[in-house]
Amino acid sequence: MAPSYEHLREADLDEDEYDEEEIDISDLREKYEVQLEHGYDTFVVIDGLPAVTEEQKPKLVKFLLKKLNQVGKTREDLIFMPMGEDGLSLRFAFVEYSSAGEAAAAVRGLDMVALDKKHTLRVNKLTDIDRYGREGRVDEDYTPPQIEEFQEKEHLRWWLKDPSGRGRDQFVMYRGESVGVCWNNEKEPAETVVDRQHWTESFVQWSPLGTYLTSVHAQGVQLWGGASWSRQRRFAHPFVNLIAFSPNEKYIVTWSARPISIPEDGHPALSVDDDGKNYVIWDIETSKPLRSFASLDVPGAEGDDGVAKQRKSPWPAFKWSADDKYVARLTQGSSISVYELPRMGLLDKTTIKIDGVMDFDWAPATVHREGVKNYEQLFCYWTPEIGSNPAKVGLMSIPSKEIVRTLNLFSVSDVKLHWQSDASFLCVKVDRHSKSKKSQATSLEIFRVKEKGVPVEVVDTIKDTVVNFAWEPKGDRFVIITTTEPAGPTAVAPKTSGEKPESDKDLTANLQLMNTADHYGVTDVEWDPSGRFVATWSSSWKHSMENGYHIYDFKGEQLREEHVEKFKQFLWRPRPATLLTKEEQKQIRKNLREYSKTFEQEDADRGASADREVVEARRRQLDEWLAWRESIEEELVEERAYLGLPEDPIAELLASKVTNPDAEEQIIEEIVEEVIEETEEILQ
Repeated sequence: MAPSYEHLREADLDEDEYDEEEIDISDLREKYEVQLEHGYDTFVVIDGLPAVTEEQKPKLVKFLLKKLNQVGKTREDLIFMPMGEDGLSLRFAFVEYSSAGEAAAAVRGLDMVALDKKHTLRVNKLTDIDRYGREGRVDEDYTPPQIEEFQEKEHLRWWLKDPSGRGRDQFVMYRGESVGVCWNNEKEPAETVVDRQHWTESFVQWSPLGTYLTSVHAQGVQLWGGASWSRQRRFAHPFVNLIAFSPNEKYIVTWSARPISIPEDGHPALSVDDDGKNYVIWDIETSKPLRSFASLDVPGAEGDDGVAKQRKSPWPAFKWSADDKYVARLTQGSSISVYELPRMGLLDKTTIKIDGVMDFDWAPATVHREGVKNYEQLFCYWTPEIGSNPAKVGLMSIPSKEIVRTLNLFSVSDVKLHWQSDASFLCVKVDRHSKSKKSQATSLEIFRVKEKGVPVEVVDTIKDTVVNFAWEPKGDRFVIITTTEPAGPTAVAPKTSGEKPESDKDLTANLQLMNTADHYGVTDVEWDPSGRFVATWSSSWKHSMENGYHIYDFKGEQLREEHVEKFKQFLWRPRPATLLTKEEQKQIRKNLREYSKTFEQEDADRGASADREVVEARRRQLDEWLAWRESIEEELVEERAYLGLPEDPIAELLASKVTNPDAEEQIIEEIVEEVIEETEEILQ
């Protein structure tokens, strides 16, 4: 047993008896010695700092550390901030991180991040000095930059002021190898705005507000706009397959099935950190990549061999909040990752863990909820039944991550989430199975999102399975399609107090069939942004029979039909939200009849003008034909005179019969043989 402190002898405390140099601690030194990295890959240079005195310097360093430690680990003693002769800092600092990866993350995540209202950080690697500052690359003498003369740019929303004053909409057509943008002229031929050969290699796509037309190529994506249709932006993502915009056109995400491969000599836009990734999120304003991601494996249903098969990755894989401040990605079955823009860092540096989560969707507008002072973004999600736990639908507020409302569901086969356009309502379409799982029925759980407590109302009188569901734009009505109803929509309004029970309602009472039309081989249908016209088209991507498009008005009357060989795409150009206030819109609706008279008169004048043009065109054609006939007759007279023939052969023949009436007529008989029937017999 070891002696206690009181019983230790003086000899036991005498350190002179031990020689530290004789103790072998090489094994401990090898195990615990800190390995210092060589080179300057772990250093970054921070520019854009405020000028401070020596006394203010520690306070600035502590404030700066909060930003620096968001992407890596560093300390106060690893930040060097040089001071000038005037006693003020030189507005930059050298920072050392624990690894080169953290330094690269700092450049990617902190560059152009606001330090405060007046200062924005610029972050670069220290090794960039060798890259850009080699001898001969930087002049010894300072030369002020040349400021280019201001050139006014084109207005990217020029098309909203229709030159004809009729408020027409534009559409784009992709046929053969050419892409054309046209004005819709109703019954008249479409007016071509621009038409170019080989404008895209894969497909075309409008941005959500109609500002840009997107073309897709093997080298990447290009955005076109303005009255001259010049290239506005370019995003170099090789072999891109799909693209998606944020709602306000601030960002764009590109995806390629082939992982990015960075060549040895580098890439004009992407870095080595993007190698092997499939998704890239870009800032449209700067055309710079913000962050890249690899595709996630999505487990599918089990096959006959009991092994889960891989499903196709869902699209869009990244979903945007209504204000473009957040983008989120689902890891099915475990979590939702929410990233803050433009920094693209995880919200609170952690993912949102939700066991079994199957799907989620952002509210399409910022919801002003009753009794809530700070309006945040909302998204809804659902989880299936796991063990004895019921299925669940939840509403979460971002960035606070507060659960606003949850709803438990039982006997659930599948769930679909449908937001109304201004996020006043959320419909959860629930497919339920019986206990024997041999039959299914659908119920609609309607969340009244703006009301206090988010009450939920149920439409559970639908006996059949609902195949599809859609809200009325900016309204409180919706349409459903069931498996046993005849072709055509069925309208149902959310239940409210004082209404008849759903079972007593005639769901088709307020519906009227406007018209029917035939379009052989139709593959797509789309309304124009104003709701006045609808287009149907037959795409050669799906079949090659009678490709082309039809345009109808809202009453179902066909205005135009055009068959186009190798017709691929037809897309109406979207419109941004109106700038009119609700009061101004209300005033317009109130005086709509007065405006209608003006528009009806303009339509009548245009129709009369069109009729006059048709009559005048026919008259011109008749005059041209008469003039041509007269010229031909003159030529015939000249030829007969030259050949010595009578000027009028008919008059000459009649005159000869009158002068010699006794001339015998000569009768010529002609025998024609005709085979009426032919029979062939074979004698043996």
